Amino acid sequence: SRGLGDVYKRQHHNHLHMQQLSSQHMEQYNALLRYVFQVTDHQLIDVGWQEKEIIRAKFPTMEKADVIGWFDDNTLVSQVAVYPMHINIYGTIYFMGGLTGVGTYPEYSNMGLMHRLLEQALKNMREKGQYISYLYPYSIPYYRRKGWELISDKITYKIKDFQLPKKRQVPGFVRRVAPESNAIQETYNRYSAHTHGAVIRDDLAWNEYWLWDQDDIMAAIYYTDKEVPDGYVIYWIEDEIFHIKDMIYNTEEARIGLWNFISAHFSMITRVEGNTFTSEPLAFLFDDAEIQETISPYYMARIVDFQQFIAQYPFKPDNNDREWHFTLLDPIMECNQGSFCLKIDKNGKGTATPISEECPDQITIQTMTTMLMGYKRPCYLAKVGRLNTSEAIIDLLEDAIEQSEPYISDYF
Repeated sequence: SRGLGDVYKRQHHNHLHMQQLSSQHMEQYNALLRYVFQVTDHQLIDVGWQEKEIIRAKFPTMEKADVIGWFDDNTLVSQVAVYPMHINIYGTIYFMGGLTGVGTYPEYSNMGLMHRLLEQALKNMREKGQYISYLYPYSIPYYRRKGWELISDKITYKIKDFQLPKKRQVPGFVRRVAPESNAIQETYNRYSAHTHGAVIRDDLAWNEYWLWDQDDIMAAIYYTDKEVPDGYVIYWIEDEIFHIKDMIYNTEEARIGLWNFISAHFSMITRVEGNTFTSEPLAFLFDDAEIQETISPYYMARIVDFQQFIAQYPFKPDNNDREWHFTLLDPIMECNQGSFCLKIDKNGKGTATPISEECPDQITIQTMTTMLMGYKRPCYLAKVGRLNTSEAIIDLLEDAIEQSEPYISDYF
């Protein structure tokens, strides 16, 4: 049977070719995604979607994305898409490649097709100046093998009605608005401008953010006494449960105001369920702190071009220049493989230069990514065996890297 399988694969290979997808391939693109992720008609009806509506919603996104796939003659059998996005890394805006739409029909698996697609997608990202990539993983082990690593968490919480905070006076007010209003976008823009890891949302990113929401989704904004939008909650109410899709706030005042709004629904609900995308649990902020919270990994990232990524990266300033020699390991990108000298000047500007010498210090692109993104600290990575270097270098990195975990509330 193994021999027959090899013959089958060789026959497929004779007809396979990789090419760029365009809008004419939209139906095949969606059909492959629905098959791979087992999205049924019943599930689509539950969120108010029909097939033509999905195609219409994806069409403008498809035109902006870099989509490549393998075709068996004229049939699409494997694909990946990269969305052109921007993110905030410690106050520096990076061009980011958002990897999505990944799928292969089962009969074409184990033929190396997806590895080749990811390799090509990363090369395309590098050429476009997308020196970092985000993705939501369907398999964390798989993407780790390809160079991505975890960089953010999602905390899911359940709060009983009697645990809701008591009303506290704030100078501003809350107003319900249409979810896709300019006021929501303005509020998020102010938030993402100072929030590490956040996606700077353009029309493409907002389209993906809202794509699978129910028709009864609602939104409310907290305005300061000067009528400046300072935070929002996006939610829906169903079966006496107040569901929170997302809540952001720029100030403590806005946080209190939004929870005042949620608590005002006390007579209508039995509990609140929601998600938060920061590293800070809610319990400490509640008088009744015995709420249920569950933490789970969320987004992954990988540095696409290490030298170019470092050239933009905002290290913390110091009184002295700093230097580290090490060997970087990357399973796909040749430009990231080999020994480097990382220099950080007094102003926090870094340069990574390839060197010929062999270095005892070794680090993978996965560990480098999660460390520079602030998800795991150098001292922790050293403790668990992911960063093998001297105490002096660990101290250097601890001092040079800002302390803030990424916030990512997007889904694409």
